[in-house]
Amino acid sequence: MEAKGASQYSSIIVPSVQEMVKEKLTTTLPPRYVRSDLDKGEIDGDLRAEIPIIDMNLLCSSTSMDAEIHKLDLACKEWGFFQLVNHGMETGFLDKFKSEVKDFSNLPMEEKKKLWQQPSEVEGFGQAFVVSEEQKLDWSDIFLLVMQPVHLRKPHLFPKLPLPFRDTLDTYSAEVKSIAKILFAKIARALMIKPKEMENLFDDELRQSMRINYYPPCPEPDQVIGLPPHSDSTGLTILLQVNEVDGLQIKKNGKWVPVKPLPNAFVVNVGDVLEIITNGAYRSIEHRGVVSSEKERLSVAAFHNLGMGKEVGPLRSLVERQKAAFYKSVTIEEYFKGLFSRKLDGKAYLEVMRI
Repeated sequence: MEAKGASQYSSIIVPSVQEMVKEKLTTTLPPRYVRSDLDKGEIDGDLRAEIPIIDMNLLCSSTSMDAEIHKLDLACKEWGFFQLVNHGMETGFLDKFKSEVKDFSNLPMEEKKKLWQQPSEVEGFGQAFVVSEEQKLDWSDIFLLVMQPVHLRKPHLFPKLPLPFRDTLDTYSAEVKSIAKILFAKIARALMIKPKEMENLFDDELRQSMRINYYPPCPEPDQVIGLPPHSDSTGLTILLQVNEVDGLQIKKNGKWVPVKPLPNAFVVNVGDVLEIITNGAYRSIEHRGVVSSEKERLSVAAFHNLGMGKEVGPLRSLVERQKAAFYKSVTIEEYFKGLFSRKLDGKAYLEVMRI
């Protein structure tokens, strides 16, 4: 989920699951984490081999571009998800980033406290979308930070990150943003819309939030959820599976398909904002995070969204072509105000936007 760091978006502050597990405070599961309310759903392991793989080299090469753009178009229409390989980020750098993310997640509690969510903020360590004291909690800790544009970085957070992690995260953020901008341009081409129409939305003011997800092992993994079923409220999400532990599952034909982490690939998914912009041509897909009984799982999601003052609504050229708009148009500020006033619930918020 994407987050805007203004004060009207806040999440109730909750304890650290990682700390509970570390301190062995959980011989039995605390009731707030037991999720009997969630439909576990059927798993379809056979489909995991069919999740599309897009090659960034082919996407950017003049000889193979058209065929790969066709594959990209099908992936966004039929799956809403794909794995991106040959994306140009060096393996050595990614290894360094992954190892520093692990160290950051294992900082002692007194160090983390300095980076904890503040009341009326959603950035920092904590959980997001906790809107009531009775609400069930996820079996995970997150660290959320707005990274782009640079002037939106919080002075009480980003400069306080430990070195060398702060510099590595800065580099990673810039490189992922470049990848996102290339993907938006290729999507415009796939949908045969004017490049300028897409560029105007995702320009240098595009907003990127980075979220580090930490899922501790759980003695009763079937009783909890790391992240409940939801679609992302963004344009595009680019996810790095840090330690290549299974846990991400996507919904396809009413069943859950586990995503097998490919070494150093990114998992990219269409968010609600892109579904609205494309007037429903591309669909955001529900996904969830499940946890393991013996292994921790770590991932880093980079959410790419419109900058402030932009309008979320179907692109004019697509509305003209389809002779109808299927979604309302609102400012990005109004969009987020509505989003953060509710808890995470599948694709329910997208229904509010539908005409």
